[in-house]
Amino acid sequence: MNSVAASGGSVEVRALSAPTGAEIVQLAELFDLYRVHYGETADASRTTSWLEANIGGGRLEAFVAEDAGTFVGFAVTMTVPASLRLGHFWHIRDLFVMPSHRRRGVGRMLLDVVRAAGIRAGALRLVLQTEADNTAALRLYAESGYTIVDGYCSLALPLTPDLPES
Repeated sequence: MNSVAASGGSVEVRALSAPTGAEIVQLAELFDLYRVHYGETADASRTTSWLEANIGGGRLEAFVAEDAGTFVGFAVTMTVPASLRLGHFWHIRDLFVMPSHRRRGVGRMLLDVVRAAGIRAGALRLVLQTEADNTAALRLYAESGYTIVDGYCSLALPLTPDLPES
């Protein structure tokens, strides 16, 4: 994991390298709020297990924004092979900031730390997606240098009828 961090006032952003059990539990609490925001039912135990398996298994990397020892935001990334370029890129799968810490630069700090870590890891690019009507997120991403990719469609094939595609 890259040792990239940023500080803005009382908020510190860092990669969650080799997270402790307590850090996973704290991240899971915040991650559950994110899930609830998107209509899922909170499930602390299942969320904790999922994060442990995916971060511990190296499938995901987590970055956290911390205010006085409390996680107030996170970004979760995954490395994806870039077959045509014979390299890899980073996909920001999830990004969330507590409502109490929004509009204070926390999301931008998370994006900046992820960008720096991606560069250090040799990623060719960062990609992310959000809803077309999420104007606050789209503004943040545009201000951070992200551009909409024209000419591509996002498609999904649900394999389990009761689960939404994500």
